[in-house]
Amino acid sequence: MQAYLILEDGTVFTGTSFGAKKEVISEIVFNTSMTGYLEVLTDPSYAGQAVCMTYPLIGNYGICREDMESERFWPDGFIVREYSRIPSNFRCEDNLENLLIEYDIPGICDIDTRQLTRILREKGTMNGMITTNSDYNLEEILPKLKAYTTGDVVSKVTCKEKYTLPGDGFKVALLDVGAKRNIPRSLNQRGCEVTVYPANTTAEEILSTNPDGIMLSNGPGDPKVCTDIIREVKKLYDSEVPIFAICLGHQLMALATGADTYKLKYGHRGANHPVKDLESGRVYISSQNHGYAVDENSLDPKVARSAFINVNDKTNEGLNYTGKNIFTVQFHPEACPGPQDSSVLFDKFIKMMEEKKNA
Repeated sequence: MQAYLILEDGTVFTGTSFGAKKEVISEIVFNTSMTGYLEVLTDPSYAGQAVCMTYPLIGNYGICREDMESERFWPDGFIVREYSRIPSNFRCEDNLENLLIEYDIPGICDIDTRQLTRILREKGTMNGMITTNSDYNLEEILPKLKAYTTGDVVSKVTCKEKYTLPGDGFKVALLDVGAKRNIPRSLNQRGCEVTVYPANTTAEEILSTNPDGIMLSNGPGDPKVCTDIIREVKKLYDSEVPIFAICLGHQLMALATGADTYKLKYGHRGANHPVKDLESGRVYISSQNHGYAVDENSLDPKVARSAFINVNDKTNEGLNYTGKNIFTVQFHPEACPGPQDSSVLFDKFIKMMEEKKNA
């Protein structure tokens, strides 16, 4: 069956439908990872977006549910050059299309994803529609595309109730604004007892448990939409508890302390983004998935200073907070998919909790 990808600038791609047979409007973004499509599809940060994979062959190693980063697929749609219908992998349990159907996500393949990516890079991220309706009317569709916004997607992806991963070490409270499984797992593997809280949890409830440390997770959407969460994050900042924040959590902490964020032209999504540690000079290859960044010009040096920058475009990739046991990063030290270069940041967080406890 033919399918169509219609962009808000009027560009139309004609391809083949796979996955769920439904029509969706979403923000169209691209990911440059060569592998890890399952981890991408199960990353809650993609809620409200349709993902184009730039690597030309997707689905070739099938599905292994053990590798899923959450309990389900989150993107609104999936866009690939060639879909491999016959996967080959000794761990394979199913094929990609079956899970797209299971989670009611439409896909489109057999389109020029290189051309699509170039359009998004040159004109910036834009909205689009995936449809199998060959009688589409551009005059009716384009205003709907331009009006679409992702809105409040954090409430859609956060856990419904708190849960705990037992451990014998430090007690860590993780505020889930769209957390990937490997964040609490990375802490748990280091002996921490990790309690994961829904995004609407108050700072008072978290602090009442006397955690040794607090983590703010990754997540989807525009950070400025999360006004209630930002207010609670400011209370966590005012406490003396060590805090480590990733991705959306990094942006929320910046907004809570008076800095500003802005939307990137086409975002950073992939497993090969170089970031530079400004203190050591070391460059890490990182996994990233974000469409917004902290505005370094809005930082008050009495509050925070830049700790990491993106080597490619010099945007901010992390902050150290002055006089506080708080550091935040824009990239993903837990990777999945991606390199493990920066997983040492979890060890830095452990050391920070040790020093605080022994002070």
